[in-house]
Amino acid sequence: MVIGLQIAFYIIVVLSAFVSVYYSIKSRREKDPTKRGLLAAKMNICLGITLIFIACLVMLFKGSSVRIAIGAVFLVIGFFNGFAGIRNYTFFSSRKK
Repeated sequence: MVIGLQIAFYIIVVLSAFVSVYYSIKSRREKDPTKRGLLAAKMNICLGITLIFIACLVMLFKGSSVRIAIGAVFLVIGFFNGFAGIRNYTFFSSRKK
């Protein structure tokens, strides 16, 4: 059960990291500022998901006090990235209309 959960977390981390890189490349190549902002917001959301699941991997499995502290830092940064991405996405999507 624990190994299956770890594998699922690793898959989520890898997939969200690849999607984050994809949106990063697309946003840097986009000329329209509104579309660029939407793509960058999606990248922030995916990066936040990546950091949150990395934090879960670090903290939940074989957790020592140092690992829990590092995981807590990743968790806070991940939630901040996710929140900033959602905020920017709502801003740029309202601008698009």
